[in-house]
Amino acid sequence: MRNIMLTIEYDGSRYQGWARLGKDEPGNTISAKILDVLAKMTGKAIAELYCGCRTEAGIHAYAQVANFKTGSSMDVHEIKHYLNRYLPMDIAITDVRDVPERFHARLNAVSKTYVYRMTIADVPSVFDRKHTFHCFRMPDVRLMQEAALLLTGEHDFRNFSTVKKAKTTLREIYDIDIYGDEEEMQIMIHADDFLHNMARIIIGTLLEIGMGTRQIEEIEEIFNGEVPASAPCDPKALYLQEISYY
Repeated sequence: MRNIMLTIEYDGSRYQGWARLGKDEPGNTISAKILDVLAKMTGKAIAELYCGCRTEAGIHAYAQVANFKTGSSMDVHEIKHYLNRYLPMDIAITDVRDVPERFHARLNAVSKTYVYRMTIADVPSVFDRKHTFHCFRMPDVRLMQEAALLLTGEHDFRNFSTVKKAKTTLREIYDIDIYGDEEEMQIMIHADDFLHNMARIIIGTLLEIGMGTRQIEEIEEIFNGEVPASAPCDPKALYLQEISYY
């Protein structure tokens, strides 16, 4: 039995995330589309498609990683060609390779990086509007950077998420980088892992601090459960940028 790793780029706009969270959830997901094509390609259903990071509804990916087991003898180049021929145009397989039998896209991941794209021009571009968040004025980047330092390191991020069940809500953020110019800003978050909606809620909180509607001191109050975190940021501007492995 071979173990195949896929690197996947997708526009998540019209999908309900990477996978369904429950039996009653809509089946229009990234993984469902890929599994359908894999079943046609191999002539049998693939038991499981494991992903490195389960993206939520509307979120995009530059380099999602997934793996599956198959008895197919197709060459990796043939697999790549077949998938890209039959998948929707908003899902692309950028790399296919054989990996060791014990490789698991989620369990072997050591860190994940999200990036949030914002435009700040006076008039939002009609071409960027579906994939960036428009700020009608420049946020205070210095305040956002100060707040980001309070989020860096290992913390219990339960209150910065919508997680319902988890073995642990401890996560470590290695770096939050906020950069850009007068036309576009980006927020990059690099962490060991993310809880459900954690990246979106952190970005939403940082943006409110940058816009002056929240104070930096509230970061500690959110950790302590004294005040609620901000609403999650708009998913249309959030991208899974990278998943790192040893």
